[in-house]
Amino acid sequence: MEERFDVVVAGCGVAGLSAAVTAAELGLKVAVLERASREERGGQSRYTEAYLRMKAIDQVSDDFETHLAEHAGVYMDPDFAAEMGGDRAGWSHAARALASPDPELIMSFADQVPGTIGWLQELGVKFDFLPTQFLTKTQPRLLPVGGGEALVEALAARAESLGAVFFYYTTARSLLLDERGEVQGLHAYRANEGGVRFLGKVVLACGGFEGNPAMMARYVGPRSVYLRPVCKGAYFNRGEGIEMALDAGAAPCGEFGSYHAEPVDPRSGVSEPSIFIFPYGVLVNKRGQRFTDEAPGTVDAYYERVTRRIYEQEEGIAYVILDQRVKDVPNYRLAIRTDQPAIEADSLAALGAKLGMPAGELETTVARYNEACPGEEGFKPLELDGLATRDLSPVKSNWSRRIDQAPFMAYPIISANVFTFGGLKIDASGQVLDTDGNPMKNLYAAGETVGMYYTNYTGATSVLKGLVFGRLAAQHIANAQ
Repeated sequence: MEERFDVVVAGCGVAGLSAAVTAAELGLKVAVLERASREERGGQSRYTEAYLRMKAIDQVSDDFETHLAEHAGVYMDPDFAAEMGGDRAGWSHAARALASPDPELIMSFADQVPGTIGWLQELGVKFDFLPTQFLTKTQPRLLPVGGGEALVEALAARAESLGAVFFYYTTARSLLLDERGEVQGLHAYRANEGGVRFLGKVVLACGGFEGNPAMMARYVGPRSVYLRPVCKGAYFNRGEGIEMALDAGAAPCGEFGSYHAEPVDPRSGVSEPSIFIFPYGVLVNKRGQRFTDEAPGTVDAYYERVTRRIYEQEEGIAYVILDQRVKDVPNYRLAIRTDQPAIEADSLAALGAKLGMPAGELETTVARYNEACPGEEGFKPLELDGLATRDLSPVKSNWSRRIDQAPFMAYPIISANVFTFGGLKIDASGQVLDTDGNPMKNLYAAGETVGMYYTNYTGATSVLKGLVFGRLAAQHIANAQ
């Protein structure tokens, strides 16, 4: 069976839908392939709150470009860095093919955000600066009212009204190449129908590989068995878009061995059951021992790094230990998104027993911590207060208060895999680049299929990345017609 379109979009999240709507608005015939049902369409986008790193409706945050650039690679050769500060035409072959986002790409990303938000407003999406889960003062965060689901439904409705054809229960499997190796479309599999050839220019917008345990083990490592996708939509992200493009000669980009980490309660099945209250308690592993600074800075800036330390512990799990003092923190419940209750006990010994820790270890750990606390004076729960422990390793840098008011509470925490960092290298138009740094004809990518991040996620840019590059890919396709 064969279907012919101007544009074939693999994926129905905000990246794919942004490409589909833009292409349809420009008069192109569009197909959208979605492996899930119509009711579940949108993948991970449907579940996210869709934080946007913006200080105003038409302005990105002041550090938008700098944070992306600072986390665009590790130990980059200074000669390549100098080259990439100049005109691309003068870059060496090696610089063009580096597995890191080009400066032009980052600049284009930032420049295109305001116009993209304005376009969404024209489609009826409303935005507001709504409260986040972070109790301390953070970077501004704009959100679409209704979260990612509102974005998905607004974009999908617009695509349908423009005549885009949606193929549900349809999974992209491989690219169709001609005798010159140029992309002509893709081969997909439709439930109850078998293989289908979709001919047209291809936009790969089908996410990362957090839902594929084989790819996770290959790239992130065997301990990835202790990770869990952050929401049910992420299980649909199985990496086919990345694999098919790499097989066709696409260049990789981003840190394939890493992912965006978020602290969640493993007992909960709700979307993103995050636990951000740990800076006001202590974190202990299964042995009842502290292993990291719980409060090196504001939680929005450091939660990913702390969560990675949790992942390193035995069986990838830790527990935040709290007492009744946590209730002194204004609106502390905002930092606890799980639907599961705290594990409580009237003594630390009883709490340690409930958590399966060696007898006496939790009491000893908390006693050492309490001895190192400086006292109550200067405690400022909603800002960095410098209230640090003394003569304790590891140190706790802020909000160090004794834990001695029963009943005591604990929440288990594991690292969720919000999305993987490794993906495809693209240019500022969304074209996929090959391993020599040249655009691959008829092949584009957007969203988490694109690799961009290293070591630490630039918070609240993921949804924007999908929206912006989906739109840019469709515009480039239309201009090339």
